[in-house]
Amino acid sequence: MSAEARHWLDLIHRLTLNRSIKIMNVCGGHERSLSLAGLRTLLPRKIEIIPGPGCPVCICPEEDLYQAMRLALDEQVLLLAFGDMLRVPINLPRSQPRSLDAARAAGADIRPIASPMDAVAIAKEHPEREIVFFAAGFETTMAPVAALFGESLPDNLSLLISGRLTWPAVAMLLESERCAFDALIAPGHVATIMGPEEWQFVPKRHALPAAVAGFTPESLLAAIYSCLRQTLEGRSFLDNCYAEVALPDGNPTAQRFLKNAFDVVDANWRGIGTLPRSGFKLRETHASHDARDRFPDHTSEPRRRAEEMPPGCACAKVVMGQIYPSQCPLYGRGCTPKNPVGPCMVSDEGACRIWWASGVRSQKEAPTCPQ
Repeated sequence: MSAEARHWLDLIHRLTLNRSIKIMNVCGGHERSLSLAGLRTLLPRKIEIIPGPGCPVCICPEEDLYQAMRLALDEQVLLLAFGDMLRVPINLPRSQPRSLDAARAAGADIRPIASPMDAVAIAKEHPEREIVFFAAGFETTMAPVAALFGESLPDNLSLLISGRLTWPAVAMLLESERCAFDALIAPGHVATIMGPEEWQFVPKRHALPAAVAGFTPESLLAAIYSCLRQTLEGRSFLDNCYAEVALPDGNPTAQRFLKNAFDVVDANWRGIGTLPRSGFKLRETHASHDARDRFPDHTSEPRRRAEEMPPGCACAKVVMGQIYPSQCPLYGRGCTPKNPVGPCMVSDEGACRIWWASGVRSQKEAPTCPQ
C-alpha cells in the first residue's frame, strides 16, 4: 500500500464512529478496485461499502438481448457486441439458445469486439453483409459509440442501442422508501464525461454526502474519508476526489457527440424497471443506421418484462444495493462465473463476479446486510 493510501486509511481510523455508516459506490470499476485491493477488510467494521447499479451488462433489459439474438438467428446479420454481453442469460426454455454465446453455438454469426471502431472496420471488410453493432453501456461507453456519427458510416452498418445514463438509477434509489445508504461515491469515469456537477443533486436534493472518486486505493479512500467527515459533521456537499481527471463541466466534445447522436428517453433497466429519461435512443437523423428501424421487432410483449431475473436469482436486489452478492441464494451454488444464472455473475463490472474473483465463495463471508 502506498504512503498516500496509508495516510487516508489512518485518517479514517482516527474518526469516532458511533453508528454504522453505509456508503454506496455506483461504479462497477469502483467495486472491482475496492474488492480486489481488499479495502473492505482494512476499514473499521462500522463502515459498510455497498455495491450499486453501476454494471451496464447487469441492467441491460431482456428484450434488447432477445432482439440481438433473433437478429443474428433469424435475419442472419453479422452481430457484433462487447464481449461481456455474449454470456448474459435470459429467460427462455432450455430447448432454445439463452444467450448470445448459445446462439453463436447454434450457428449465428456473433462476434465480440473491443471498440466501436472495430464495428466500422468489420462493416468495411464485409460490404456484402448486414452488420449490426449491439451497443450497451453507460455514458463512458456511449460517447465513443456516438462519435461514430462524426464521420460517414458504411451503409451496411446499423446499431442496436441499449445505452443508459447513470444518475437516474441513483435518483430512483434515493427517492425510494427503502434507500439503504447514507452517502455516495459517484462514478469517476462518468464524471469525466458529464462533469462532476451532475452529481450535485445528491447533497442538494437529498442532503446526502457525495464524493467523486477515481479507481486507485488512494482516490477511493479519500472519497470514503470525505463521506465519513461530512456525515459526522452533519453537512453535505459534493467533493471531487478525482479532480485531476474529472474536470469542471466534463468533456464538452464527448457531450456534443452524445447530443448529436442520441435523444434521451424513458428506458427499462433489468432488475429495476422503467426509469424516466434514463436511456439513449438514436436520433431520427440517424434512422438509416438504427437496427430497430431497419429490421423486424422480435421483442413481443411477453419479452418486455420489467425487473425480471431468472428464477431464484437475486441480481435485482444486488443491483439496487438491498443485499450483498453472496447473500443471493444461488451465489456459488447454482451460479458461478463458469455457469452464470444471473447477469451480475457475468461481467467484470458485475458485483457477484467481482466478489467471486476477490475470493468470496460463500454467504458466511458476506458483510452485514445493508438493509
